Amino acid sequence: MKTQVTIIGAGPSGLLLGQLLHKAGIDAVILERQRPDYVLGRIRAGVLEQVATELLDEVGVGERMHAEGLVHGGFDMLFNGVRHRIDLEKLTDGKKVMVYGQTEVTRDLMDARTAAGLPTVYQAANVQVHDFDTKTPRVTYEKDGQSHTIDCDFIAGCDGFHGVCRASAPRSAIKEYEKVYPFGWLGLLSDTPPVHHELIYVNHPRGFALCSQRSETRSRYYLQVPLTDKIEQWSDDAFWDELKLRLDPEAAEKLVTGPSLEKSIAPLRSFVTEPLRFGRMFLAGDAGHIVPPTGAKGLNLAATDVKYLSNALVEFYSEKSEAGIDGYSERCLKRIWRAERFSWWFTSIMHNFTDEGAINGKLQQAELDYLMHSEAGLKTIAENYVGLPLNFGE
Repeated sequence: MKTQVTIIGAGPSGLLLGQLLHKAGIDAVILERQRPDYVLGRIRAGVLEQVATELLDEVGVGERMHAEGLVHGGFDMLFNGVRHRIDLEKLTDGKKVMVYGQTEVTRDLMDARTAAGLPTVYQAANVQVHDFDTKTPRVTYEKDGQSHTIDCDFIAGCDGFHGVCRASAPRSAIKEYEKVYPFGWLGLLSDTPPVHHELIYVNHPRGFALCSQRSETRSRYYLQVPLTDKIEQWSDDAFWDELKLRLDPEAAEKLVTGPSLEKSIAPLRSFVTEPLRFGRMFLAGDAGHIVPPTGAKGLNLAATDVKYLSNALVEFYSEKSEAGIDGYSERCLKRIWRAERFSWWFTSIMHNFTDEGAINGKLQQAELDYLMHSEAGLKTIAENYVGLPLNFGE
């Protein structure tokens, strides 16, 4: 098989890149090692920045998002038992965020790719990348006991943190930066109405909590827990009881509980790979970087990565210019590190770092109190939360 771009990974970043390239008339094949239902079964973030929603509109998959997604003009921060609203719309001259689950984004992109008759190979086993440091890269894989080779011009590694693309980059040419946090997020999904019409981020002596949602009838809640905790330790009743302890009295009283649809514990890390380009292979999304979920940046960063990459590939094919692909890594990393900084900072002021002693809690409370009484502080939170413009700082 021969194509212009081989995309490895059929998560939202790979699928979005596929749609952007299709719109530009560039041929691409997507390889995915899992089944479609497995990909759709992964529960992930649900807050989309304006840039991400505009990209989904650009590739023609925004209709259901606008019909079913929840537009939020702010969110609450709860500390010392009092909630403070961050008015995103007011602080950023009208910008908002969209609450629409990553699963739904993936489904919409999958449906669009299927409707267009574009090639996606699911359950592709033993995917390997070859000769990406030449002008004739290729990808091999196995399917139904048969070996296959794809000859292509470029390889896009959208295959996540544990994918083959980053692992195949020469160790001498790659540098990785990582911070692993000493706690995880215990998440519970339930068919219950959200406790509040907007998100609530909670700083509490017992640990961080987040009240989120997927729709007006489906809620997603999180608790900070030790990394040593196991999911079997947490019954639904134990989760709801602990969440109530971390909420303010009004929210605790309004909280509607119910059986969990899904429950899991996710570790938190900050991770960045430099560079993101290795010859004619590019890393995008979780293959190149991970952010703590506190700032809701993971999917949004992946979306901007593939927008930069699609622009670079369009420029290569239409203008015979390599300027875009040469500058891809540097351009992405500027935006990535800004988002990493915000996610690290937001994580650091909202979570309980027990190993840092009682003084850390006092310092957090002082910083939060300052931020709530400073217009500059509030604007800093708001403009980072809604997402910096694609050309910020250029």
